[in-house]
Amino acid sequence: MTAIDKALSSDVTLGQLLDGLAAAPEAPLVFLYEGQPVKAGYHVTEVKAGAFSALDCGANPEAWSEMFIQLWDVDEGDRSHMPAGKFSAIIRKVSDHVRLDPAAKLTFEVSDGNRPMALYCASSPRLADGTFEVTLTGRPSSCKPHDRWLEEKSVATSSCCGPATSSLLCCA
Repeated sequence: MTAIDKALSSDVTLGQLLDGLAAAPEAPLVFLYEGQPVKAGYHVTEVKAGAFSALDCGANPEAWSEMFIQLWDVDEGDRSHMPAGKFSAIIRKVSDHVRLDPAAKLTFEVSDGNRPMALYCASSPRLADGTFEVTLTGRPSSCKPHDRWLEEKSVATSSCCGPATSSLLCCA
């Protein structure tokens, strides 16, 4: 599996993230990126929602909604990691002022205030030992026509009734 495949397979939407966190609102929420957890004093500094229209490199029109959650990875004093319920409350507060699409592609922007911001996609939250962990994976660029071609090829060859890969036909 390529890095792009891994990043795309771990993508979670805003709705999926919030639904997962609702299972244990008091549990600390820890984001993991570049092999490390965010510091306990991290802040959600900005939440942006956008509707995008574009033309890909194959001259195909593209349209999607995306939400960006900016994390400032800092440690301020004796703070502990933010509870999942507080994170969800921040998102709900934003939704009072900004239209948020629960099916939106979710992108995290993370920086420690010194290094440039980097873009990440998120995995589904995993509750382990009373703590929610959300793994952030670098969001790579890709060629959408090539990605679609790979997906179509994968579906055609993995389908039960797709091209036979052996002498046995499962649909016979």
